[in-house]
Amino acid sequence: MTPQLRGGSRAAATKRPAAVASRTREELWALWQVARTGALKPLPPQRLVAVSRSMRNYGPLGAAVTMAAALHRDRTAVVDERGALSFAELEDRSNAVANTWHKRGLRAGDGVAILARNHRGFLDALFAAAKCGARIVLLNTDFGAPQIRDVLAREGADLLVHDDEFAHLASDVTLRLGCTTAFSEHTVPDSLETAVGDGDSSPPPPPADHAKLVILTSGTTGTPKGAPRAESRSLFPAGSLLSRVPFRAREVTECCVPLFHALGFGHVMLGLLLGSSLVLRRRFDARQTLDSLGAQRATAMIAVPVMLRRILDLGPTSRSGLDLSALRIVFVAGSALGATLCREAMDAFGPVLYNMYGSTEVAYATIATPTDLTDEPGCVGRPVPGTIVKLLGDAGLEVPIGQRGRIFVGNGIQFDGYTDGAAKESIGGLLSSGDVGHFDSAGRLFVDGRDDDMIVSGAENVFPAEVEETLSAHPQIREAAVVGVPDGQYGQRLRSFVALRHDARLSEQDVRDYVRDRLARFKVPRDVIFVEQLPRNPTGKVVKRLLSADDREEIHNDQ
Repeated sequence: MTPQLRGGSRAAATKRPAAVASRTREELWALWQVARTGALKPLPPQRLVAVSRSMRNYGPLGAAVTMAAALHRDRTAVVDERGALSFAELEDRSNAVANTWHKRGLRAGDGVAILARNHRGFLDALFAAAKCGARIVLLNTDFGAPQIRDVLAREGADLLVHDDEFAHLASDVTLRLGCTTAFSEHTVPDSLETAVGDGDSSPPPPPADHAKLVILTSGTTGTPKGAPRAESRSLFPAGSLLSRVPFRAREVTECCVPLFHALGFGHVMLGLLLGSSLVLRRRFDARQTLDSLGAQRATAMIAVPVMLRRILDLGPTSRSGLDLSALRIVFVAGSALGATLCREAMDAFGPVLYNMYGSTEVAYATIATPTDLTDEPGCVGRPVPGTIVKLLGDAGLEVPIGQRGRIFVGNGIQFDGYTDGAAKESIGGLLSSGDVGHFDSAGRLFVDGRDDDMIVSGAENVFPAEVEETLSAHPQIREAAVVGVPDGQYGQRLRSFVALRHDARLSEQDVRDYVRDRLARFKVPRDVIFVEQLPRNPTGKVVKRLLSADDREEIHNDQ
């Protein structure tokens, strides 16, 4: 029997005896879910003392790598382009960097911003900063120089850790503790590798306070916001995930998504908990990823839908000769999967697809299992244990099953409000996800689109996601996006941007006719613009503000 979420503050609730009992049951249930993976094992007294001391000194984030090293010491923790590192080596490296930064003057509460791709340096910086009690800000590698400057100033950064390729973005930034290079093709004096080689790998001095983490929103609709998250000392979030997705201890996870994103960060922490090897690559390449799945005998792949799309676009022959029999989980999140891509992925890899729905602010809300997706490939599944998902109408009341409503989510791991002082809309303790959707009679959630994406054309309401899904099902269309543009007669009209598959040939009228045969007349795009590809951010979301009328010529592709 899975526990049920209580509304309101977890801290306040634990003051009541009944709530304490409920919390205890939750934690025991979560501990059982973790134990089922095989991750827990007895520790010698000396290591147990070291873990306890690390938790007390550095908090859950700083102590995570210490605990992993105690449990899985010589097992491979990370495989990147520079080779493999064990959990013990990862621990020693973060200690050496933390001691170097402590001597440099980094103290609890100081801001450490990380602008790095997926490699060991990201993890070195993350856990070293955590052991210093820093306020850690994970920067999107797709940001331009103005966004970098704005975020560094707003979040109060004292130290910037960046890959060499991003040095030009911070060339005019002055920070109290300067900059450190996370990755470079060449030897540089002030780098993480230098700190690792020259630093003291013993545990650093305990900071006055524990680290805090700020993950930024994607910024697809404007300036990215900082979304801090309270330090969690509970196993319940991990237990909820493991109750739906069969991750097991000491396996191999191919992590394709950026580590600065909540999805990537979450799987770093899960990998440490389970003692799993994390395979990282600085840039996603579909062919390399597919080969790596076979070579590494990966049991799980973490991806956003567009990455899955690129892998499938390689064709069936790309998978011939590869042993993918170990692959039990293809975990997808970050943007809409869609029924068409879901079916193709299940046909290619088998019943191993898990589709998670959530956001930076609400964390995870629902997970669709292979069984859910076999029955309803367009769904995002059911709420995970400990999470409430409600669909509310305009009056703030729940809508009936089958009717569309705004999605509100409640759990114990939501963010604490934006760092600029803004807040996400909340009703009855539940946060708005910013989407609209509906439940079916089996309790599965379907996301119909963003609540601010609705297009009103001739007094008819149209959500772009439905039209996009229809277009994407066309065998000659690789991807599509739909936006609303001003129209003198109808108020707004639908404009579609269509990227064709290789050697495909379609006319604008062909596209309109295809939609007209499948959807209502008012959902047929008046404008059809062919493009090479859709503009996306690093986590795969289409940046629709780049599909404005002003950018039409810039992205237009003459067919």
